[in-house]
Amino acid sequence: MTRRHLLGVAASSLLAAGGVFRAVQTPNGAGPATPPDDPPFDEMYRGRRIQGEPVARQDGHAPGGWSVTVDGQPLGIMRRADGGYLSMVDHFQSYATPLAAARAAVDELGPSQALSGRGH
Repeated sequence: MTRRHLLGVAASSLLAAGGVFRAVQTPNGAGPATPPDDPPFDEMYRGRRIQGEPVARQDGHAPGGWSVTVDGQPLGIMRRADGGYLSMVDHFQSYATPLAAARAAVDELGPSQALSGRGH
């Protein structure tokens, strides 16, 4: 085997792997795979009313953030780089959905502590 042959095999392998990756990412040629959208929520959790809905960005090119409230007070929710969500009450832990982040914030607040009314 020559170095040229090994380089050719390596390049072919990389191209094939890239094709497999694209096929997994774009089932049925539908474009880049995106995670499923989280639905809006409105529920009572541990005696607190938590509500949340996605907010569209003003430019309309990509999904925006979330508008989440606990007992009518705004709770800041942000998307993390890992795809999860964090809240301004518990900003060290990543949660799979905005609802999970809101529930964790309620757990952290306990039964008597209220949000300050500020988003951040």
